[in-house]
Amino acid sequence: MASECILMDPICLVENQNNQLTVNPIALEILDKISQPVVVVAIAGLYRTGKSYLMNRLAGQNQGFPLGSTVQSETKGIWMWCVPHPSKPNHTLVLLDTEGLGHVEKGNLKNDLWIFALAVLLSSMFVYNSMGSINHQALEQLHYVTELTKLIRTKSSPSSGEVDDSAEFASFFPDFVWVVRDFTLDLKLDGRTITEDEYLENALKLVPGEDPQTQKSNMPREYIRKFFPRRKCFVFDQPTNDKKVLHYMEEMSESQLEWNFQEQSKNFCQYILTHAKTKTLREEIIVTGIGLGTLAKAYVDAINSGAVPCLENTVTTLAEQENSVALQMATDHYSEQMAQRVSFPTDTLQELLDLHTTSEREAIAIFMEHSFKDDNQVFQKKLMETIAMKKEYFLLQNEEASGKYCQAQLKQLSEPLMESISRGTFTVPDGYKLYLEAIDKLEQSYNMVPRKGVKAHEVLQSFIQSQAATKESILQADKALTDGEKALAAEHAKNWEAEKE
Repeated sequence: MASECILMDPICLVENQNNQLTVNPIALEILDKISQPVVVVAIAGLYRTGKSYLMNRLAGQNQGFPLGSTVQSETKGIWMWCVPHPSKPNHTLVLLDTEGLGHVEKGNLKNDLWIFALAVLLSSMFVYNSMGSINHQALEQLHYVTELTKLIRTKSSPSSGEVDDSAEFASFFPDFVWVVRDFTLDLKLDGRTITEDEYLENALKLVPGEDPQTQKSNMPREYIRKFFPRRKCFVFDQPTNDKKVLHYMEEMSESQLEWNFQEQSKNFCQYILTHAKTKTLREEIIVTGIGLGTLAKAYVDAINSGAVPCLENTVTTLAEQENSVALQMATDHYSEQMAQRVSFPTDTLQELLDLHTTSEREAIAIFMEHSFKDDNQVFQKKLMETIAMKKEYFLLQNEEASGKYCQAQLKQLSEPLMESISRGTFTVPDGYKLYLEAIDKLEQSYNMVPRKGVKAHEVLQSFIQSQAATKESILQADKALTDGEKALAAEHAKNWEAEKE
């Protein structure tokens, strides 16, 4: 598994320079090291509404994302902060802080729309931050939601006719949280006290009327209800009446802020950290840090090419990326297990094949656990091909190790024999018989050596063949000596007979 890289400081993920969006390669490198599933919380809203403060609180810090105490917007593009999730083990919490929408310095509102769309597409919980109350003006400012269908497609091939694919969008979209800051109204409706969620749902009710103006004002309400079926609302009192404290909130202790605001912050953070889900696509693919980087790049590339980002294509892209990771994990496991289990040379070929079968079965199980939508088994076939190649390599290694080991053993065992040959020990009558006895003894000693492996017989036969010339030489010498002795004996017998005569 890749080691988890937890970023201690925020870094820009998507840069917005000169009306051009780019993904920061350093941020991608950081995400590539996070193989854990990610819980992604993004925040968006008008500039100078205190978004960064809430994100810092979610990270459990006072400082991190720059708050900015002037009218100049501090956050350009989308900034990212990765921290260990405080309540979900083996998960990374990724906080995305977006630049303020509707800034007067900006000439191109199209980029505002894209930043908003990216925050929605990348997050598993999307926080919209506004000031005052949820009124007609606040909903008007949320016109970005109504533009999402123009900016994004769900299908790679558009279907004929007007089809309501809000369910498709909803399967890709995050949970929605509306935060209302500096809220001064009483939470009451028709004389009864209502909850924050009831306040939001009441504000999202469609206004009756068929005139164009009413229909236009109803559009954000309609889209929020369709695209974000899971919704939540929080209202915040003013943090303090002291303007100086507001300017330096990141340096102030919690105790210097209004008690109500402190409690509201705690409740907000607790809700987000408890209820924000792991980022998924279509509730099927679990997104890791690696996958989040892939998504960010795919979306920004599509935007820059002038194309409409297609959610269906991102599922394919992410599935391929996830399957590539699953393939790598499985092949790594096979290699690691074989390296640990196999002690070269193995005693028999079957021993190696059994270890291969066990490691292969485990590798396939790991691939099946981590792969996704490998419908044509493209990646599984690659895995089997890779394992087959690795198996051949292990077989070759086993043969080489066996060959080297057997040769070394045979060399050591045959040293006395070689010395005897050099000294002429076998150049005597019946030397050939002595030589054969020595060879037989050598073979017996060699056969007693344990775990010689698959090349044992081959190496011995090779050695015996290498002795063929020596063997023949000793045989001929033995014959010559024996024939000479026989002739000498015959001569002696003849002489003896002669003497006897």
